[in-house]
Amino acid sequence: MSEQGERLQKAMAHAGVGSRRACEDIIEQGRVSVDGKTVTRLGTRVQPGQIIRVDGERVTFDESKVTIALHKPAGIVSTMEDEMGRPSLAQFVGDRDERLYHVGRLDQETEGLILLSNDGDLTHRLTHPSYEVPKTYVATVEGQINKGATNRLEKGVTLEDGVVKADKVKIIEMGLPNSIVEITLHSGANHVVRRMLDAVGFPVVRLVRTQFGTIGLGRLKPGKSRIVGGSELAVLMKSVDL
Repeated sequence: MSEQGERLQKAMAHAGVGSRRACEDIIEQGRVSVDGKTVTRLGTRVQPGQIIRVDGERVTFDESKVTIALHKPAGIVSTMEDEMGRPSLAQFVGDRDERLYHVGRLDQETEGLILLSNDGDLTHRLTHPSYEVPKTYVATVEGQINKGATNRLEKGVTLEDGVVKADKVKIIEMGLPNSIVEITLHSGANHVVRRMLDAVGFPVVRLVRTQFGTIGLGRLKPGKSRIVGGSELAVLMKSVDL
C-alpha cells in the first residue's frame, strides 16, 4: 500500500463504522478488506476510490451522496414538486442542499417508508426489476381475511398487467369489520398491493409500507426523516451489488 492517503482506521471512523479504536480492533480481527485483499496491519493507508469492506459489506465515503428514509404521511404525493399544487415530499426535505430523488413511489394515500437519494447508481438498482428488492406493507382490509386469500396472494393473482405473486403474506389480525395483513413482494407496479388485495376480495382501508429492502420504518413518525448511513447504508448497497 502507498504511504500517501489516510490511515485505514481513520477513514473507517470517518465513514461511521465506529470509533477509531473500535475500527483498529476490527482490522486486527481480519474483518476488513481493501480492494478485495484482507488487511490486518494498522499502518495501512487508503486512497480515494479504493473499495473497503467490513465483514463483506462495503463502506461508503462519498459525503456528497446522501440517502434519507422518510415516513410519508397519507395525502402526500411522491414527488418533490407537484404541477397540481398538491402537498409533496419537498415540505419534509426541501430545505436540504442536495437535489434528492424519490426511490420508487408510494401512491398518495399510502403511508410509510419512502427513500430519497442523490445517489443515481443506488436509486437505479433499488428500483430496477432485475434486483428484485423486496418491500413490505401492512394493510388494513375490509372483512375477515382468511388463509385461502393469503394462499392465493402467494400463488399469484391475475391483474390487468399480468400475474403478480406475493413473496410472503402473514395475517396479523383477523376480525370484523377489518383485518390486518402483512404482505411482502418485490413488484413495483402501480397500486399493486391495493389491486392484489382487491382481487382476492379484501379492499384496502389503510396501507403502510414498513420496509424497503434492508431499511425498516422502525419508530420513525409521520413526516419525520433520518439519514441512512454507516453500516446500514453499506448493507443496503451490498443488497444490490454495490
